[in-house]
Amino acid sequence: MPEIEPGGPGESDAPWEYMLYIPHDLRAVTVCRRTVRLVLTMHGLIRLTDVAELMATELVSNGVRHTKGPVALRLNWRAGVLRVGVWDADPEPPEPPPSAAALTQLTHLEDGRGLALVRSCADLWGWQPLSRSGIRGKYVWCDLGAA
Repeated sequence: MPEIEPGGPGESDAPWEYMLYIPHDLRAVTVCRRTVRLVLTMHGLIRLTDVAELMATELVSNGVRHTKGPVALRLNWRAGVLRVGVWDADPEPPEPPPSAAALTQLTHLEDGRGLALVRSCADLWGWQPLSRSGIRGKYVWCDLGAA
């Protein structure tokens, strides 16, 4: 197994991408979170791990909880930016994140805070319709800069 040196693989501009196909199962959220940590550690991007794990957890959780079909996690590194994206089998746009004022009213609820966390922690986020294997769906993504 190659050693990861500080300033090593994670610092290069060489792009890479990982995809993880997820069954419709809430336990898959834990698998995704651990996969994100492993991938980023192996690429020397440990400083992005905590935020990237949170983003992946929120996006995958939304996909599994609010759709009936499969989900896919995509990690993409290009030009110093990590994109965490999740495809799910629901073509409807995600609910817009609540405002800061509305978020304070949601503190006692489990639902409704995920995209607000993504919006506040990511450098950029968005969504687009995307079909996969003949299934109409959407791709929700967020970007985290290495700086």
